[in-house]
Order: sequence, then structure tokens, then C-alpha cells
Amino acid sequence: MSETFAPWQQRIYDHALSALRADRLGHGLLVCGPAGLGKRAVAERLAQYVLCGGEPTPQDRNLQLIRAGTHPDLSLVSFIPNAKGDKLRTEIVIDQIRALSQRLALTPQYGRAQVVIIDPADAINRSAFNALLKTLEEPAPGRYLWLISANPMRLPATIRSRCQRLEFRLPPADEALAWLRRLGHAEADAARALEAARGHPGLADEWLQSEGLALRQQVAGDLERLARGEIAVVETAQRWTGDEHAALRLRHAADLALARAAGAASDGLTDPSQLHKLAVWFDTANRTRDLLDTTVRGDLAVADLLLAWRSGMRAAAANDKRGGRR
Repeated sequence: MSETFAPWQQRIYDHALSALRADRLGHGLLVCGPAGLGKRAVAERLAQYVLCGGEPTPQDRNLQLIRAGTHPDLSLVSFIPNAKGDKLRTEIVIDQIRALSQRLALTPQYGRAQVVIIDPADAINRSAFNALLKTLEEPAPGRYLWLISANPMRLPATIRSRCQRLEFRLPPADEALAWLRRLGHAEADAARALEAARGHPGLADEWLQSEGLALRQQVAGDLERLARGEIAVVETAQRWTGDEHAALRLRHAADLALARAAGAASDGLTDPSQLHKLAVWFDTANRTRDLLDTTVRGDLAVADLLLAWRSGMRAAAANDKRGGRR
């Protein structure tokens, strides 16, 4: 795990640590907020403090076991292989939750505490939630159950209500930009990436390191050419879903639609019905991105999405021409 926190991570960690030292940190903890802000790293560092009985030295045996992933009192619950063993499940299932409940019922092997981190908690399926609820309702001393979620509203209210909340938020723009500069990114590039990521420094850093901004420009070009009828819908959908960047393309597409709506609204150039259509398309693009993790054929879902985009842009252009004639 990383030894150096970003400023927003450090603030959250200090807050949680203060609660822990004052014996105000609950049995159940919901660590939530946008993906990519370092929630897992903060939870793991907090687990390190709990299991080591304070800030450890590099020679601490507990710390060495945690770093090796073999500490008997720390459990990390996430996706496991399916029955065939050829890929990971897309849900956290009831057998996993039952196993962690049984583990929490045991005495800690190193005597201090037991910590379970579930990530992502919003991937727990319905039957497993019922088993988890029982564990949350019957806390034992020195047992900590921490749920990490970028989509906490997907968790049942009964689960959320039994967890103390540790919430991550996007940092101020100047702090995010300074952090990106410290990582070695040029200021102009960092500012451009941060604007494209709508203030999310983790995404901006990822895109700067992985050519994500270049992909965004390609998506923007595709949307413009689709609107003009210069490229075909089906072939574009197949290209968008033909590699590992399909989800990122849809994220960029949704963001570009939102930016288009915001720009048009501020300029007073688009009628309310067109703004509504852009907002609906934004929601549809995000839902289509979620479909990529299901058995639905991604290229067909994306083709429907792009067809709606082309139709909407043509209708908007026709309205603009009629408005000009008037």
C-alpha cells in the first residue's frame, strides 16, 4: 500500500484516526465517495494502525504480515473466481459473507482486533446483504467491518443505517492541481485533464498517464462525425466496444454530452427541449456503460446509444435552421 497520501486522503485518515483514538469509531464503517480518490488505501492504512496497536515501525511483525497479505486478522473481501475458474464473478456472494461472519466470531489470532474490508460493497448481492446485516446487528468488541463503495445508494438502507459514514469528496481545484504538479505533470496538461475530469484528480492523473485525454478527443471527433453522417453507427459501435477501453469511451461520451449541454445553456443557444434530450442521453450513456458488465451485447447497446445521438443532433440542427429562417 502507498506510504504517501494525497492531501484529501490525509484529512480523511486523520479524522478517522481521531475517532478511533477517542473510541468513537463504530463497528461498521461505510467508506464512500467517487471512485479513484484512494478510499481503499485509507481503509488499509487505518487497518494497519488498528492491528499494529498504533503507528508501526518497519520492523513490526504485524506490518510485515499486512504488507505480505498474510495477516490472519485482516480479511479483504472482493470478487472471487467463478465456478469454472476462468474469470472473476461480478458479485460478492453469500458464501463469502458467511465466511467472514464466521471469522469475526473467532478470537483474533494476534489478540488485538479483527478487520474486514469489503470492496466494492455495492457489488454484494441481495441474499448476501441479508447475511451481512446480521453481522452488523451483532457487533463484537474489537471487530471492525468496513465497507468501501463508490455508489453507496446501491446499498440497502438497512445496511447504510448501521454504518458510520466516512465520506470522500472531490478536493478544491487548486489543491488537486498542485497534487498533479507534484506527480510530475506539466501545469497546462494537468489543468486540461482536471477540467476534463470535472475536478477529479485521480481520473486526471490516470488519463495523463494512459493517454486517456487522447481517447477523449477521439470520442469527441466520432460524435461530431456521427452527427454529420460521416461515419456509420454500427461500425463505430463495434470499434468503441472492440477493446478494453469501451467503458472509458462511454464515460467520455457522457461527459462530452454534459459539457455540450452546459455550454449551450450558458450561451442561451439551445432550446429547453434539446437540453433535456442531452441530459437524457447522458443518463443513457452511463446506463449503457453499466451494461458492458452484463451478458447484453455491448456493441448492440452502444449502437442504439449512438443512433439516438445522431438522431438528436440532426433534430437540433434542423431546429436551429428553422429558428434562423424566422
